Amino acid sequence: MAGEEEEGSSPLLLKLPKASEEQEEHVNRSGTIWTAIAHIITAVIGAGVLSLAWSMAQLGWIAGPIVMVLFAAVTLIQSTLLADCYRTPDPEDGHLRNRHYMDAVRLFLGERSVWICGFLQQLSLYGAGLAYTITAATSMRAIQKSDCYHREGRNAACSYGESFYMLLFGVVQIVFSQIPDFHEMAWLSIFAAIMSFSYSFIGFALGLAKVIGDGTIKGGIGGIPMASTAQKVWRVSQALGDIAFAYPYSIILFEIEDTLKSPPPENQTMKKASMTSIFITTSFYLCCGCFGYAAFGNDTPGNLLTGFGFYEPYWLIDFANACIVLHLVGGYQVYCQPVFCFVERLAAGRFPNSGFVNKLYTIRLPLLPPCRTNLFRLCFRTVYVATTTGLAMFFPYFNQVLGLLGAFGFWPLAVYFPVEMYLVQKKIRAWTKKWVLLQMFSVVCLLVSIFAFIGSVVGVISEKLS
Repeated sequence: MAGEEEEGSSPLLLKLPKASEEQEEHVNRSGTIWTAIAHIITAVIGAGVLSLAWSMAQLGWIAGPIVMVLFAAVTLIQSTLLADCYRTPDPEDGHLRNRHYMDAVRLFLGERSVWICGFLQQLSLYGAGLAYTITAATSMRAIQKSDCYHREGRNAACSYGESFYMLLFGVVQIVFSQIPDFHEMAWLSIFAAIMSFSYSFIGFALGLAKVIGDGTIKGGIGGIPMASTAQKVWRVSQALGDIAFAYPYSIILFEIEDTLKSPPPENQTMKKASMTSIFITTSFYLCCGCFGYAAFGNDTPGNLLTGFGFYEPYWLIDFANACIVLHLVGGYQVYCQPVFCFVERLAAGRFPNSGFVNKLYTIRLPLLPPCRTNLFRLCFRTVYVATTTGLAMFFPYFNQVLGLLGAFGFWPLAVYFPVEMYLVQKKIRAWTKKWVLLQMFSVVCLLVSIFAFIGSVVGVISEKLS
């Protein structure tokens, strides 16, 4: 079918290899609003939540909470727009599923947009894996450092690098990367979501306890004062990038929606799941960010949990950092599965008769469900994880990397493409009231994204040169 244009067929279906179309009929969509919420929370509450107290410290008591709520509103808007683009009327079977972000872009906006979107999406997903590797290594190092201080005393020279922990995390991800797709990892997302709630609640509780213990709320209206206006501007822009990284999940929304059973219609379930998830995550974000800033004021650390010291209660902080690592195991997979699926579909279409690409084998590992894989999947996913691990070892700058990644992908993937696809889907004419409002929304988000990106680039360069 590839390369042969049949009359009346969908432009999206022409791009899929025949095997994918046959598999479409046998996909088991049993997801519910609760599994969708688990996937979303696993994707959203991740590395970003640990930097929110630092972001609050740059913005201050007024701008900080307002910016978090505004980013939550932007995420809710874009997720609502995208949810309606999952199904599209089709002349042959009455409907068409857009199972992946780029499928929808191709259908609504054409091939040229697919190339641009594909590059940005794959880079953003790759960057998420990079950020999660850095965060996991930071948390594992914090556990060892805490135990060292507890065992040898506060004056001990407990200094450890992060490279070993990044390698360890990479090895674990090579194993979990063999999970075939989203449809077979609901258990991992649910487990990861529980872990994210655990460490977020601990961070909030420790911040609250410190505020009560100190008897004062630290911080100021304008945030941390800087030596110059330029430095303050760059710090504010980095904070915006960090918050932008913490919220959107547009690049994996279609994969999540594709797991949902119907009836009710998938877009209705997805909208409810998005609203519930964003409300939950925003509540956690505000608690962690506000109480973290209140506890530390101008000394707020880049990673909230490392700011409580490596002393007592060491076991609680160790547990929280362990929850972070376990959550990031699932979070990494949530962001990497779309990349894996894209490359493997492409390979299957190009080499339909290759045993290396298409012949499946069953792998059974202790304590894990059996999974089916092939040699191409095994090799590609292993190399992919290895490259994210290697690059993370070269750029281990937590806040700066998060800000750069958040700013880079925020506008095009979380705002521009969702808005443009929605306009085509709903056939909204230019210069109507709704069209103007959506375009204004897109332009404002573009300006914020540019500002955050420039500041984050400055931050990465400064850290590399220092």
